Amino acid sequence: MEKILQEVLKEITPKKEEKERLMKLAEKTLKLAKKFAKNYGAKAILAGSITRDTWLPGKKEFDVFILFPEEMKEEEMEKAGLEIGKKVIEELNGEFKIEYAEHPYVSGLVDNIDIDIVPCYALKSLKKIKSAVDRTPFHVKYLEKKFSSKLSKEVRLLKKFLDANSLYGADLKTEGFSGYTCELLIIKFKSFLNLLKQAVNWKPGEIIDLEKFYEEKDYPILRKKFKNQPLIVIDPTDKNRNTAAALSIYNFFKFKKLANDFLKNPSKSFFEEKKLQPMSFEEFVKKKEERGTNFVFVVFSPPKVVPDILWPQLRKFATRLQNILEERKYEFKVFGKDVYTNEKDLAVVLLEMEISSLPAIQKMIGPLVFDLDDSERFLEKHKNALAGPYVEDKFWVAEVRRRFLRVEDKIFDSLNKPSEILKAKGIPNLIADSLAKGFEVFSENEKIFKLVEKDENFGIFLRKYFEKEKLI
Repeated sequence: MEKILQEVLKEITPKKEEKERLMKLAEKTLKLAKKFAKNYGAKAILAGSITRDTWLPGKKEFDVFILFPEEMKEEEMEKAGLEIGKKVIEELNGEFKIEYAEHPYVSGLVDNIDIDIVPCYALKSLKKIKSAVDRTPFHVKYLEKKFSSKLSKEVRLLKKFLDANSLYGADLKTEGFSGYTCELLIIKFKSFLNLLKQAVNWKPGEIIDLEKFYEEKDYPILRKKFKNQPLIVIDPTDKNRNTAAALSIYNFFKFKKLANDFLKNPSKSFFEEKKLQPMSFEEFVKKKEERGTNFVFVVFSPPKVVPDILWPQLRKFATRLQNILEERKYEFKVFGKDVYTNEKDLAVVLLEMEISSLPAIQKMIGPLVFDLDDSERFLEKHKNALAGPYVEDKFWVAEVRRRFLRVEDKIFDSLNKPSEILKAKGIPNLIADSLAKGFEVFSENEKIFKLVEKDENFGIFLRKYFEKEKLI
């Protein structure tokens, strides 16, 4: 096991030349940022994995944070932050663009290295926090105190292990572990191997509290506070924050399974990205026949928003669509669902249908015959039914003609509306606006595979849907 880890470590430690190139540019950028920040009574710091030497080879990026006085108005702070960022990138002969998170910030490209210059407030305490980025200087200070160079290699092993298995990143697409959480876990457990040994025994709602803000008797309350969050890593700089909040329940169990598998059968393959092939037309048809289900796809152009807004809205849309289809009066049944987007021009909701077509006739069960007012309304509504109204086991019953026999027709009818009506139906706002501009609903194999031809990552998405990983 140690031999494998040493081999991996050799491969994932940046070469001297790569390190020197990145550090040289980082130091030059920081010097310029400090110079321009002085004009606004602000300071500049380097942030992220570059400051602790925990970055992986090929990482061509770093962050500089501009810390403004907390009494400065937000509009002034944002304006000054952008001015500083632009000047810095221009001085470095790079190209810049304005990106938006909680505050707008400058994202630059210099010598093929990405540099984010982010404004925030220089707070004395996080009690006065105004946005999430204000935490970063506190994280930097904490890690400066607690982190040692011995731990860098352990963090690198953890990051590579996670990255190779699609678990690295707290973004809302990945729903995995952030770099900061990785560093906290290694501070807690001292080594990558020890972390894996502990993780095997984790239960949902596991609590890791480095600074011991809470006593064990408080843990049940803490689990209620962070409800449905499988791993709770208390931020040492803010006891009311879980740094692992982005981790999905699925990925929590996936990490436990990977940890267990590696400890039982150590191999370098755990640190190597799995190259999946797009699903072929023949494979897809065969899977459909084996399962006996039908697949329906809703396809549209996604809204032009950052991925952390797009992915949650897509997932909410898929859930809302399932709820619409499974309303009792329609009786369609969704077996499974998933979403895909290339974050540019293609968004897809996959619905695997257990029941996708229905008979022309539907039995409407009405009120008890003893509920006189409800009975009167039911009888009036269904007086022209195909059969009935009649009584069945004390209830009024009417047989009526169904409006929607195919799930595709129901989906099209539900979504082919102006955006305001879609929003009123519970479709997320940005998705509703996109759907109102046009969408397709189809289940034909040939149409599905035109999408694979257009975007092979969609074909990989299909494979992952069918070939789900075992979590035990």
